[in-house]
Amino acid sequence: MSRVALLKGGHSLERQVSLKSAARVEDALERLGHEVVDIDVGADLVQRLSAAAPDVAFVAMHGRDGEDGTVQELLELIGTPFTGPGPYACQRCWDKVLTKRALVEAGIPTPPFHAFSQTAFRELGAALALPAIEQRLEFPLVIKPASQGSALGIKFARTAADVPGCLLTAFSYDTKVLLERHVDGDDLSVSILDGPEGPTALPVVQAIPHPDDDFYDFVARYEIGRTTFACPADLPPGVTERAQRMALEAYELLGCHGFARVDIMLERRSGDLFVIEVNAIPGLTETSLLPQAADAAGISFDALIGRMLDTALARSPIARA
Repeated sequence: MSRVALLKGGHSLERQVSLKSAARVEDALERLGHEVVDIDVGADLVQRLSAAAPDVAFVAMHGRDGEDGTVQELLELIGTPFTGPGPYACQRCWDKVLTKRALVEAGIPTPPFHAFSQTAFRELGAALALPAIEQRLEFPLVIKPASQGSALGIKFARTAADVPGCLLTAFSYDTKVLLERHVDGDDLSVSILDGPEGPTALPVVQAIPHPDDDFYDFVARYEIGRTTFACPADLPPGVTERAQRMALEAYELLGCHGFARVDIMLERRSGDLFVIEVNAIPGLTETSLLPQAADAAGISFDALIGRMLDTALARSPIARA
């Protein structure tokens, strides 16, 4: 059995989600017989890792530092194997604008979008370009911070009058925002899990929000009872296979490793699929989608955690991207 440093918490806005993920992971690791060293990530991280001398680190951090490649770069520097992708893949997935530009270049469908920084608004007069953007993308729009997870800061603009308030909210979470054409349809997630035969797409999860919720936000995602999840999703013929292929393409394009979750919208009118984002370190809480998909594939939570750990231990440090 291995000595596992379980990295959790940190100082991001998703700290509480991270702690919930880590608590489940710790229980599973102990049931599997591993020795677990809990590390609530802070300024003493290197010191605590040096003292613990783990065989591997399990990254259960969400948000800034955990998902943006920061802690991964540090783990590579000190030579500790870790779960999930390397720093470059994390950076590309963390920044939704980088993700979408990569998807566009690769020909993988994603909703039309525009992005702005705070500097563009404050110093370059970008606000004057909003009418042209609104006309080009058409309403309704989804407005969100470029680099946040867990649906934090995402707002729905039905008309031009809604845009300033939505931008204000998004800018409170990040210095860059994304304006994206809303896709009216079904919210799907395809989790990818690596193994000896390479990455495999798990059964599709469909999020069905509460009838009173017209948008899938942070509360709907994490408050038990606010959203119903169907897995495997009941989809028209061929849609499951198309969504799984698209998810694998996005996973490989962005250099993910070990596991990830690809969020996809199925447009109701056209039946087309659009990749919304790729989460390189998805949650492992009771309401998280990756564990639900694994369970539908016959993979228990303990087996899922064991597989993640095995993949990390088997990967050569030189191969990390």
